[in-house]
Amino acid sequence: MTKPVVALIYDFDKTLATDDMQAFSFIPNLGMTSEEFWKETGDFVKKTGTESTLAYLHTMIKECKEKGIDLTKEYLHSLGKSIKFYEGVLTWFKRLNQYADSLGLQLEHYIISSGLKEMIEGTKVATKFKKIYASSFYFDEDGVAVWPAQVVNYTNKTQFLFRIEKGVLDINDQAGNSHFEPNQYRVPFRNMVYIGDSDTDIPCMKLVNINGGHSIGVYNSETKDKTKVFRMLDENRIKYFAPADYTEGSKLEHLVQQIIDRTITNEILEDVHFDCIAEKLDETRGQSEEELKKEELIDKLEDSSNFANTHSIIEQMLEIKEWSEDQKCKLFKIALENNQVTYILKDVDVKDFYRMICKNNNSEEAKRIKEIIYEKE
Repeated sequence: MTKPVVALIYDFDKTLATDDMQAFSFIPNLGMTSEEFWKETGDFVKKTGTESTLAYLHTMIKECKEKGIDLTKEYLHSLGKSIKFYEGVLTWFKRLNQYADSLGLQLEHYIISSGLKEMIEGTKVATKFKKIYASSFYFDEDGVAVWPAQVVNYTNKTQFLFRIEKGVLDINDQAGNSHFEPNQYRVPFRNMVYIGDSDTDIPCMKLVNINGGHSIGVYNSETKDKTKVFRMLDENRIKYFAPADYTEGSKLEHLVQQIIDRTITNEILEDVHFDCIAEKLDETRGQSEEELKKEELIDKLEDSSNFANTHSIIEQMLEIKEWSEDQKCKLFKIALENNQVTYILKDVDVKDFYRMICKNNNSEEAKRIKEIIYEKE
């Protein structure tokens, strides 16, 4: 039996890494401060109207050319080695994988980041992720970055959640646009946990939340500034928040473990749900649309809670002239047990319907109904 899959999906900068990835080596190597680099990028956005992620990729290419730095994939990989992570990140993946495995679940880790894929690939944790979705460069024949190959920003991040859901991870695979039945999803949203730190994560957080998954806001455990997570909680963007502390026994670890624990029960119930659907399909297979409609109307009449609804259902039933004996028995029972039908048996439409199905029927229930509808006539 295939293990249920739980996906932990992370932003990167200030979620796993302690700062923007460019701040550790890339920007210092340009002889710039972070403030200078991001100001130049912001000025370019204002001047040209360029999307902000495209703008910072442009600034990287421009500044490297001006400073005589070959912006190659190898160079970017080397910069990834200088990225610093929050405490506990390096051992986090193994610990959580083992915990999930002990409960019969398969845990997978994904990155969805506006940061640079080539730098993430150079980090110590790159191999821990099943897939890294991040911005990246196209490199020319000399191996130098010349153009963005992939741009990930806060609005298009959500598309990757749907790919994870369907198990169609290649961004160029058109199967990602195909229709999937609910029981065909490899990682349903209810089994997703999104961990992020800022406004750029809000679309993903909201999408995961409204579809039954779990979103966690993290904040710097040293500064203890909870302003963003408080706001995201107030706006229903996240369900939980915790310090960005990935050490064993931390609040964040306990929280994710509790979500994994809950997933076990959820998956058992989902299996029962889909078994019920399969049983229903098996037993109704071969029935005509009219027969299915009859059964649906009978159920609705049985559950009717007001006279107006009863009249609406009876109106549809009057259009159907043939009812099986079993269906008539159900309808007789409803007429005698549901007050929202019994009390209006003499109304013209209800009376016409029951007179039709009681005709030539000598059951005790039919006799009682005929006594009611013909009373005083």
